[in-house]
Amino acid sequence: METNEMVYETKCRNHHHHSNTGNAVYGLGFFGAAIFFIGQATTFWMGVLGFLKAIIWPVFLVLEAFKTLM
Repeated sequence: METNEMVYETKCRNHHHHSNTGNAVYGLGFFGAAIFFIGQATTFWMGVLGFLKAIIWPVFLVLEAFKTLM
């Protein structure tokens, strides 16, 4: 009986629960930004640049937030 309790305790101790809401928000933001930036593109390479911008859109968000704080 004691051995089973130790095994259960070891398994439960290494089990982590995480909420993935941040990933969902980033994913929705990525798709929205990709649609926006690619929709604004006039050439293929501007579309590629738009896709890259969509990947790093939080950088733009934080940069603008810091600009307004200064």
